[in-house]
Amino acid sequence: MKVLLIGSGGREHALAWALAASPLVTKLYCAPGNGGIAEVAECVPIGAADLDKIVAFAKAQSIAFVVIGPEAPLVAGLWDRLEASGIKAVGPSAKGAQLEGSKGFVKELCRTHGIPTADFARFADREAALVYVARQPHPLVIKADGLAQGKGVVVAQSFAESRDAIGELWANYGAGVVIEEFLEGEEASLFVLSDGTHVLPLAGAEDHKRAFDGDKGPNTGGMGAFSPSRLLTPEVVDKTLSRIVRPTIAAMAECSTPYMGVLYAGLMIRDGEPKLVEYNCRFGDPECQVLMLRLKSDLLTALLAARDGALGHLDLRWRDEAALTVVMASTGYPGQYKKGSEIRGLETAASVEGVQLFHAATERRDGGLFATGGRVLNVSALGRDVAEARRRAYAAVDRIDWLEGFCRRDIGARALARLSP
Repeated sequence: MKVLLIGSGGREHALAWALAASPLVTKLYCAPGNGGIAEVAECVPIGAADLDKIVAFAKAQSIAFVVIGPEAPLVAGLWDRLEASGIKAVGPSAKGAQLEGSKGFVKELCRTHGIPTADFARFADREAALVYVARQPHPLVIKADGLAQGKGVVVAQSFAESRDAIGELWANYGAGVVIEEFLEGEEASLFVLSDGTHVLPLAGAEDHKRAFDGDKGPNTGGMGAFSPSRLLTPEVVDKTLSRIVRPTIAAMAECSTPYMGVLYAGLMIRDGEPKLVEYNCRFGDPECQVLMLRLKSDLLTALLAARDGALGHLDLRWRDEAALTVVMASTGYPGQYKKGSEIRGLETAASVEGVQLFHAATERRDGGLFATGGRVLNVSALGRDVAEARRRAYAAVDRIDWLEGFCRRDIGARALARLSP
């Protein structure tokens, strides 16, 4: 069948890589794609936000199935538009995507249905938010209520930091803020597929959000990830499914908004008890990269089963090996950075055993490869355990010639620290 993938980042390269291996795929397109995706799919110059052109292209090319990578087109209703045109796609719908598009919506849903999460207050009035934080003990977590590309979260240690965070988030993202109690514990992410009724657990992962080693610096879209996570024991996974995920799917169905597609539950885990930090309505980035390396089953079959309400009859197989991804970013990210610097040495890097390179923001021109964004490359590797995957990934990083790039050097370190006596 002809498949169209939407997006241009490292997540989409990992999805394209997995989809291209499916025996069901006769032709794979990606809109708009990037320099790496072009190696496994035909890239078409249509932006992920151009819903009209995406639908028109899918109809003109008789696309049988569309996989939507990023959250923004889901929130904007791309799934709804495709399905209304008779084109199958893996969701969720715009209403379902509220689970990511509105943090306030999620928090209210959790409160109504007794789903464990942080206590919170939601504000559409800036002055009311400032009055509230002045009366609360710190630290507090300040979040933009709408989409913020993984960056709209500030952990404020004082009233002054809360005041500044509210001002910054309001200016950059609008749509109000959600203010939460600070949860103690360790973070991990569990991914599931839902067909609106059934829930199929995927693998879990841990990511690194801060820009610099030691979890220093500003929040980013993600500087690295590894899978599996020792935090996600069978008991924690069972609690997450029974207390958080399944009640959420049931609540969405009850309000005539069945949730279909990928659901990413960001968790805070303390003493084996998970609480929901946030939902994302798609695969994470860079978590998707490590999940695709570990997935042995056919990705397209699983996504089709989610779309067709058939997850109750599906099992997935996963590699026992660990996977780890190191993100290489343009110097200055997540702030100001320059575009257009040349990257060399990828062939040598890719020769390291177990390594797979996923492009996040690259283009090929004039015989070279050039950076076009903030997060640019995902250097990913499989290994017997996290330690071996980590060694292989950094061995590949060290072979890449890119003076204008940087990466964290401690991806996976906390997993190794848990093994220390």
